[in-house]
Amino acid sequence: MASSPLSLLLFSLILLLLHQPLSTSSTLPKSTLFRPNLISQPTPSITTTTTTDTDTPITPYFEVTKPIKLPHTKPCSYLVLRHDFAYTYSKPPVLANYTPPSDCPHQDFAKIVLEWTATCKGRQFDRIFGVWLGGVELLRSCTAEPRSTGIIWTVQKDITRYHSLLMTNQTLAVYLGNLVDSTYTGVYHVDISVHFYPAEVGLSNGEANLGNSADLILPVSRNLPLNDGLWFEIENSTDVESKKFEIPRNAYRAVLEVYVSFHENDEFWYTNLPNEYISANNLTGTAGNGAFREVVVRLDGTLVGAVWPFTVIYTGGVNPLLWRPITGIGSFNLPSYDIEITPFLGSIVDGKIHEFEFRVTNALNVWYIDANLHVWLDKTGMETEGQLLSHTSLEPIISLVSNFTGLNGNFLTSSSRSVSSIGWVKSSHGNITTNATQTFNFSNFMVMGNDGNLQIVNQIIDFNNSVHALMPTSSTHSIESFKRFPLYLYSNSVDQGNDTSNFVTNLTLGFSEERVAASGFGFLVSSLKNLQNAQGIMRVKGNLVVSGIGSTQQAYQYDGSKFCYFRTVSSSNYTILYDKVGNTCSKKFRPRVGFRLAKWLPFSGQRALTSVFRDNKKLH
Repeated sequence: MASSPLSLLLFSLILLLLHQPLSTSSTLPKSTLFRPNLISQPTPSITTTTTTDTDTPITPYFEVTKPIKLPHTKPCSYLVLRHDFAYTYSKPPVLANYTPPSDCPHQDFAKIVLEWTATCKGRQFDRIFGVWLGGVELLRSCTAEPRSTGIIWTVQKDITRYHSLLMTNQTLAVYLGNLVDSTYTGVYHVDISVHFYPAEVGLSNGEANLGNSADLILPVSRNLPLNDGLWFEIENSTDVESKKFEIPRNAYRAVLEVYVSFHENDEFWYTNLPNEYISANNLTGTAGNGAFREVVVRLDGTLVGAVWPFTVIYTGGVNPLLWRPITGIGSFNLPSYDIEITPFLGSIVDGKIHEFEFRVTNALNVWYIDANLHVWLDKTGMETEGQLLSHTSLEPIISLVSNFTGLNGNFLTSSSRSVSSIGWVKSSHGNITTNATQTFNFSNFMVMGNDGNLQIVNQIIDFNNSVHALMPTSSTHSIESFKRFPLYLYSNSVDQGNDTSNFVTNLTLGFSEERVAASGFGFLVSSLKNLQNAQGIMRVKGNLVVSGIGSTQQAYQYDGSKFCYFRTVSSSNYTILYDKVGNTCSKKFRPRVGFRLAKWLPFSGQRALTSVFRDNKKLH
């Protein structure tokens, strides 16, 4: 299928889209009643290979992403856990004692990398898992679905931002809720290692980190012991989960890093139908509450930020045959989301207990959410003080336009929100005024046809945030991020009788981000465009995929101030058809981003921010 003229045309379209703004105007077709519990028949019937199971080598799975930019130094590497995850569902996380690398010749580390490597053989669902150190989540990920001849995959994640945590003795906790019986036979054999790369003398430690990593990281997660992950479980739209904490009185900056994943009735929340449609058609067992979701974060009852999550598709999602061996964007390393808490520091550096709360708008069972609070401390030990100058957060405006007759119709859901906070903090660094802003836009157009067996979803999320800090010297430290998450799904199912259906699935999934970081007289810019197209046909009996084919094409382009990387790759049922990798920067990268750089030039940038904060600074 991937070598047909249509597939070649689609792949050429991906390459063309790399240098265009990502959108959902593509006419690619996905699946209707998405079933998260599809598993594959572990026989050659679903593959195009002519070899037997014993002839087929172990298959490497991978997520397309840029390599971590490492210094030219030899790492100190440590295996921190080796474990076989068999029947682990509803059992305690696997624990291990972690100690920092005291025997490494150099203790000044430029990069610290977490490496997860796993193998599996047999039949198994995709399983969500998490890795925590001292209650702080380091990695949220999904397992790959194995084949009878075995698979292997590796995830490498830059965890340099957790440096202060990694320099102390901690308890490592890993939860992977797996189930093994006569049907689900796959056991995950896992190695977790940490690689410490000493800094090169005279060279910068990072490409895009504005400032140093935090001095303290507080877990905002559930406490051990428990028989599950350390994440909180949000089960419905009124459910609120919270964690109390105390922050040191010499804190001068704080950032909340939020981890989010969605499962069961909300695994495919962007395809969920409006309740009025479900009620009018007397449907049962159909996920509802519409297609809009929002994670809301409150501090002592005040909304401080939100997350409109990227639509991660797990390795068994939509059509499991699409993700072999190329997995969905973000499925092996789910993104986390930063919320700047600094404007609110004045109200929480009082030595008292405070509380973070999490809620999900329109949620169905179940969402897994936790967070890490990154805190920067005044090295002199000086107690800081501050004040929230202004805070604006209106409830999101959600609009639903429905037009349906019986099981056929269309629905347009749209929403927008902004959150803005300005506050100052006084420390030994002087008075620093911080302005943090989040803006969101959401649009989901859904079509139901063929008496409910056809579903098309065309969705786009814009998720932008900025942080501007005005220093006592009138210099500025700033970060701006402009994200876009496009999604286009087409699905049609045809009942074949005898509990068997044929599913036709097409998918376009994208993640783009432009990022600018400025500090003093310098700036760093980067641009990421990551786009997947996938097509699949499968025959399903019960929840078993008995035959089918899946093809995936992906184009990835990262352009940075100091590093560029691209990869274009195509696969069909375990076989790589095309794979090209390079480090050439996009010709359009610098001109296209250039229009935003004027405001980052030292003097114009300072003048602009000075104007924004002029009146507020008088209040200090």
